[in-house]
Amino acid sequence: MRRKAFKMFLNKGSEAEYQKRHEETWPEIKDLLKDAGVANYSIFLDEETGVLFGVLDCHDEIKYQNIPLQPIMRKWWDYMKDLMQTNEDNSPISISLTEVFYLK
Repeated sequence: MRRKAFKMFLNKGSEAEYQKRHEETWPEIKDLLKDAGVANYSIFLDEETGVLFGVLDCHDEIKYQNIPLQPIMRKWWDYMKDLMQTNEDNSPISISLTEVFYLK
C-alpha cells in the first residue's frame, strides 16, 4: 500500500457547489476508485487559498494509473470542470505532494 497526496485548485466562489457535488458523487465513480485499489480517500479545502488537498491509500499502482483512461472518470471531469482549474482534457490540474512525516 502506498499513501498519495496531491493538491488541486478550486475556483473562487465554487466551494459550496464543489462540496455538494462530492456529497452526491456518482456510484460509478466510487466503484471505479474502489476497484482501482483506492481507500481512505479524503479531500480537504484551504478556504483562504482555494487549494484542495487530496490524500488516499493506493493498494494497486497499475490500476490507479489507469483511472484517467476510464470513460466515467472523463465524464466526471467534464462535470467538475467549471469549478476547478483544469488541463485541456478537463482533468483537474493536480500536483503531487511529498510526504515528510507520518505517525504510525
